[in-house]
Amino acid sequence: MVVTQVVYPRRRLMRGLMRRASRLAFSTIAELQVEGSENLPTSGPLIVVANHFSFLDPAALVGISPWPLEFLGGLELPNAPPFVRWIPRLWGYYPVLRGGNSREALRAAEGVLSQGGIIGVFPEAGSWAQVLRPARPGTAYLAARTGAPLLPIGFDGLPHVFERLRERRRARVTVRVGKAFGPFRVEGRGRDRRRILDGIGHEIMERIAALIPDEKRGFLSSDPTIREAARGTEVYPWDEAPEGD
Repeated sequence: MVVTQVVYPRRRLMRGLMRRASRLAFSTIAELQVEGSENLPTSGPLIVVANHFSFLDPAALVGISPWPLEFLGGLELPNAPPFVRWIPRLWGYYPVLRGGNSREALRAAEGVLSQGGIIGVFPEAGSWAQVLRPARPGTAYLAARTGAPLLPIGFDGLPHVFERLRERRRARVTVRVGKAFGPFRVEGRGRDRRRILDGIGHEIMERIAALIPDEKRGFLSSDPTIREAARGTEVYPWDEAPEGD
């Protein structure tokens, strides 16, 4: 496997300041509770996977992470308010072209993992709904290519932070850290390989689903009424045309 030469960790001073700012901000604007912090590995390689219901999710992940963290993220930030879109770019991340070719970003992620680094990924590839959606294939592909274990994290309450602030209250935000799983290896080609990758993606979402309330699990909920209400959220907004078109 050929990996792209990347610097890891990078932007240490800036990211250190931003991590402290994240922790201070969440302690001020929310009642943040972290469960399962004993499951946080001391080192990588590691792929951190989490549900993505809010533009605040990456900031929360930065705040609880004890290690240098890189991200794979969308090239555009359509669901983030304009006044915060500069923050991910200041942190720095490897941009993925949703619906298009993202080989360069995936190779950079492989380069980070080859150095024992930690990559944060939101397998749903966007925050267009507040219930769980199926994983896109990129996370499973990266896990299979590198053999890195995955760490599931569940976020609950982040979409309500600013709504509660307008009511002069603090939202209750819970972050649940599960146990690392994997590694995965995939053989075969074509449809057989894609079927295996889809199975890995499904397992990733099941691990995340176990860390959030059932009413937020969407297509993985145990309640058929919730599954039916979530119908349509699984449609990927960039299936017809990639970002920027």
